[in-house]
Amino acid sequence: MAETLARSGLGRLKPGTRVNLERAVSARGRMSGHIVQGHVDGTGEILARTPGDRWEIVRISVPERLARYVVEKGSIAVDGTSLTVSATGPGFFEIGLIPTTLATTVLGFLPVGQEVNLEVDVIAKYVESLLAAKSDQTAAAPGSTEGALR
Repeated sequence: MAETLARSGLGRLKPGTRVNLERAVSARGRMSGHIVQGHVDGTGEILARTPGDRWEIVRISVPERLARYVVEKGSIAVDGTSLTVSATGPGFFEIGLIPTTLATTVLGFLPVGQEVNLEVDVIAKYVESLLAAKSDQTAAAPGSTEGALR
């Protein structure tokens, strides 16, 4: 679909390129972890990889329009892998990859400069949308002196 091609790096993949495929958790099963829908909100670029003793820190750029949804200790999906954000800064975030993630996902093989698909936290997007709607209602209410939420 045009939407997928516009928001993701899918159209730039070549035959034989590794991709992550993960099964969705059943709504009846035990939920432990992050809520990931499999949607792509935009793309970033791997800026740096810093190996540790048993892990690796990966710094990834984030578009300005998505940065407000990325918070330290929050969740983000990178190329379909749900991860915890370990640090944020202007125009970037960092994730820590453990040996299993390095070995079993594409993230262990992607070089600096590689484009990656990003899915930000859906709950943050819903909260923002609800607050914007509430603000619009307050501003439009007859006799309202508030104008916006504070």
